[in-house]
Amino acid sequence: MVKLNTELKLGLSDYALNAYISLTTNHPVNGSQLSRQSGIPRARIYDVLETLIAKGFVIESSKSMYTPIPSEEFIRRLRQDFEAVFSSLEKKIKKAQQKPEKDVIWTIKGYIAAMGKAKEMIDKAKKEIYIRLSPKEGHHLDSRLLAAESRGVQVKYIAMTPALQTFKFQIIHPCPEPCEQDSSTRFFDIVVDKEEILCGMFIEGDDEGSVINWGQNKRFVLSGRDSLRHDFFHYFLHKIQ
Repeated sequence: MVKLNTELKLGLSDYALNAYISLTTNHPVNGSQLSRQSGIPRARIYDVLETLIAKGFVIESSKSMYTPIPSEEFIRRLRQDFEAVFSSLEKKIKKAQQKPEKDVIWTIKGYIAAMGKAKEMIDKAKKEIYIRLSPKEGHHLDSRLLAAESRGVQVKYIAMTPALQTFKFQIIHPCPEPCEQDSSTRFFDIVVDKEEILCGMFIEGDDEGSVINWGQNKRFVLSGRDSLRHDFFHYFLHKIQ
């Protein structure tokens, strides 16, 4: 008997699945014959057949001979049944789940997780992105930011160090003279569509231990956006002085 190593039983036991598969290779057969060719104990075979008949997967003739429905129909019915189950489950979960807690500020630990969240935010941006970042983060995110800009998203790019002009709206982070910047940390901020913010700093040599904050709290988001907008203001103010 074939052992089906699957977590998803499709609403049927291993015996029932094996009985159906065995019938597709040789039919019509009676219960005793099916027991021998499938390896299902004779004491169980008729219970298994009753299950398959009740589900409409096997047909019994007048001579107690059994024939499976075509495999294409078998798969179609199983798929249809499970799509209905998943659809019902999805509706119940959506109805039961509480609304997102937008006032909560979440902590994201680790560089890979932080960059993953930033990429997700960029990919779903619709109108605008404000971002302040160092070259290392730019290496991970610039291509996605360019893709966002090409689909009509306004990207406001603040480079923490001098960089090639890549975006339509791009400046160097304004730094008073003498410029005192801690070389052991890299500031990172991104605000998307006035709806969410990801911000914090990466510690040089310990990116995975760095802690970044993400949230959708309106005041937190707009405060972060204003900080980035002020960088643009101070940059151009410094340029005309």
